[in-house]
Amino acid sequence: DVHGSGDHVVVGSLDRRLVWFDLDLANTPYKTLKYHERALRSVGFHPRYPLMASASDDGSIHVFHSMIYSDLMRNPLIVPVKVLRGHNVVNSLGTLAMVFHPTQPWLFSAGADGKIHLFQDL
Repeated sequence: DVHGSGDHVVVGSLDRRLVWFDLDLANTPYKTLKYHERALRSVGFHPRYPLMASASDDGSIHVFHSMIYSDLMRNPLIVPVKVLRGHNVVNSLGTLAMVFHPTQPWLFSAGADGKIHLFQDL
């Protein structure tokens, strides 16, 4: 997913890594995070709030406070906030997709268990 500023990109991988690229800094990863037990299926920034999340086959969603400063001398701030659970793992697949609400601090998720969840208490 690309941040609203256009200068930051997050990518999730099947090897459990969430990789953050700061395109102003370099073409190599700025930060690599490894919080999940299984493959990542979806990652994204909130369009309005300083939030980022990653969804995984372990059935969980990790929410991060991700503050990006306009001052190029300050590095982005990434702080784990909450782990959301609600999807059961079915045939080694957990949370398949997640997306933030465009204006509220809410997160929608879809899982291999056939359920869709709305998390409002981020």
